Amino acid sequence: MNTALLIDEDQVVRESLARWLRQAGFAVIEAADGEAGLDLALERKPDLILCDQLAPRCNGFQLCRNLRARTDLFPRALIILTTSGGFGVDRHGAVEAGADDYVVKPILEHDLARLVDVFRGHGETTLSTLPRAAKRGPAAPGPSPAVPPDLVSVRFWGVRGSLPTPGPATVHYGGNTSCIEVRADGEIIILDAGTGIRGLGLNLAKEFKGIPLSMTLLISHTHWDHIQGLPFFDAAYNPANKLRILGYEGAQAGLHTVLSSQMESPYFPVGFQQLPGHITIEELKDSTFSIGPVEVKTMFLNHPGVCVGYRLNTSAGAIAYLPDNEPYQRYKFHTGQPEVASSTEFLQYGRRMDERLTDFVRGAELLILDSQYDLTEYQTRVGWGHGCVDDAVALATNADVKRLYLFHHDPSHNDEKVTQMAEWGRTFVATLNEPLQVDAAREGLEVVLKPAVK
Repeated sequence: MNTALLIDEDQVVRESLARWLRQAGFAVIEAADGEAGLDLALERKPDLILCDQLAPRCNGFQLCRNLRARTDLFPRALIILTTSGGFGVDRHGAVEAGADDYVVKPILEHDLARLVDVFRGHGETTLSTLPRAAKRGPAAPGPSPAVPPDLVSVRFWGVRGSLPTPGPATVHYGGNTSCIEVRADGEIIILDAGTGIRGLGLNLAKEFKGIPLSMTLLISHTHWDHIQGLPFFDAAYNPANKLRILGYEGAQAGLHTVLSSQMESPYFPVGFQQLPGHITIEELKDSTFSIGPVEVKTMFLNHPGVCVGYRLNTSAGAIAYLPDNEPYQRYKFHTGQPEVASSTEFLQYGRRMDERLTDFVRGAELLILDSQYDLTEYQTRVGWGHGCVDDAVALATNADVKRLYLFHHDPSHNDEKVTQMAEWGRTFVATLNEPLQVDAAREGLEVVLKPAVK
């Protein structure tokens, strides 16, 4: 009897797939995360593997690369990546990682029947026409003695998406790409390293005047607008400073490879290894970890590639950062496919995924959320991996968030347009009769959170 391995943290998905596979004659084994799935694959050597692209602890891309690199221990099984998004770039990522097929969830019975036909040699994979292409250890930096332990503040250094947009039309909200500084309970935590991180580095040097700093940089994903400022981060050139960089692996390479490749010649005159600061890079596996006294939670977002949001639980409340995300229900039901719009399975799945995101940000004091488009613009940008103001407000109100900052401003939006979107957000909140505060993120804005009353 052939064996199938299911790797998905969603028990509902595993149960339905397991039932259909058993009916098709497979013995089924299951794992709730990628690391356990990798161990089971090497131990049991299954004939068919279905793995969630965003499986925790070891995502589908990592699992594919690991198994394809160990041909001495692992036979050639059929590996199928499953995904909630279905972005075109992820299909190519699946090919690069070594997957045989790629299926968008929710997986219906006819999808599984096709995959079984592929396994038995009676069908072709959806990836068959796509071309195939031929870490430092963790070190917690510790708190920065110069940062007051009772301070919790958020400062925006870059608020744009896609690419920098300097000039007179963006002078109010700013033209730098994603970077946010959080000072919380004695820690300096940086969210993403877009071009805004240059200004942050210069300010840290001016403020602390040579005092050694310990910082943690959380990378949401490695699209260029979230990492392109790192080579210009002044604090990384001070040998007295410690910088710990955390993030997830992508489809083709690990975090260290991606960050260092943009500093290779001929792109940049200084190589990553030449940076004099004490820099460590850690590939994240656990969805919950700590930076000093700050508890950090992660959640995968609906955006091309491996993209995560962060929730920082501080002494003054939670700060949630979701820079790039497209709501699942919007994405699923604006695809133009009638069978999707009328499918109960798609409706239930999309709703369940959005509810998980609502739970993730629930009760946050401050939510920084992808609101790149207005509702009209979104209709022509379905599947791009970004959200609109209306959905941002709906998520924040449903989750009882106190303050919402519209983020990841579109490069085509000038100050007037961003202001209009913020005003519409406030109008929407007033219509809902909710207490949510709405504003558009802008460079230089600092928000100080008051400690929770004990």
